[in-house]
Amino acid sequence: MKPATVSAVAHLNFRGEAREALHFYQSVFGGEVMAMSYKDFGQVSNEAEADQLIWGQVAADNGFRIMAYDVPSATPYNPGQNAFLVALETQTPEQLSAYWDKIANGATITVPLAPAQWTQLFGMLTDRFGVAWSLSVAMQHNS
Repeated sequence: MKPATVSAVAHLNFRGEAREALHFYQSVFGGEVMAMSYKDFGQVSNEAEADQLIWGQVAADNGFRIMAYDVPSATPYNPGQNAFLVALETQTPEQLSAYWDKIANGATITVPLAPAQWTQLFGMLTDRFGVAWSLSVAMQHNS
């Protein structure tokens, strides 16, 4: 039986520059930019930020992959202190729940594990060592 796969990728945090950063990284490493704005998800809390990214990534055939988003202005942001998080993706909700149960031990839950508009299961936390994590079931991308 083939073991289920899991991937971890750097998820960079920006304040209004995520789209520009993703296009820059694409120019360096190649690949395809995928980007979804707060407006796309109907989660606009500040009209001036509606076109900023709630999620984006560059994925290239050479294996390069990075995610990014724009931290809303209502959320504290200091690039030197919270410039990234680790995005963990699994194939199934069951697999994700098993990892969540373990990594959440002693963690501060930022977003409780639950279904989300874009995936079967999603949650965010800061582990007991101060590392920020985003856990989700991998989205299926149609190319």
